[in-house]
Order: sequence, then structure tokens, then C-alpha cells
Amino acid sequence: MSTPRILDEIGARLSELAANSPVRDIEKNAKAMLGSAFGKLDLVTREEFEVQREVLAQARRKLAELEARVAELEAKLAGGDKA
Repeated sequence: MSTPRILDEIGARLSELAANSPVRDIEKNAKAMLGSAFGKLDLVTREEFEVQREVLAQARRKLAELEARVAELEAKLAGGDKA
């Protein structure tokens, strides 16, 4: 046998062993347990998170505008009282 053929045969047998090993069952069980645990948590999707982040950014911009407007009005009031 040539060396590449031996390596191919070893690779095929290792793949066969891995497919028939309990590792695959453990992986399935772990995924099921994690899925169940995450299902019980109060998590949001990435899309919901991005929407809320944009809403917050808009609220911050509006707050900054309103703060500037209040400061401007206070300055006018202060200037009018001195006159």
C-alpha cells in the first residue's frame, strides 16, 4: 500500500469511529440542555436589541436638543431680567 492510501484509510476509520462514538450523543444532549436553559431566560433577539438601541439614540438626541433649548430660554430670561 502507498502512504497516501494508508492515510486515507486511517482517516476514514477515525471518521467512522467518531460517528459511532458517544461524543455525538453528548453533543446533542448538551445542545438540547443549553437550548432549554436559554429558552427560560428573558433574552431579546439581535433585531430587537438594535431597534431599542436606535430608539435610545433618538431619545438622547432629542434630550440634547431640549437641554440646549432650555439653556437658551434661561439665558434670554436672565438677560431680560437685567435690562
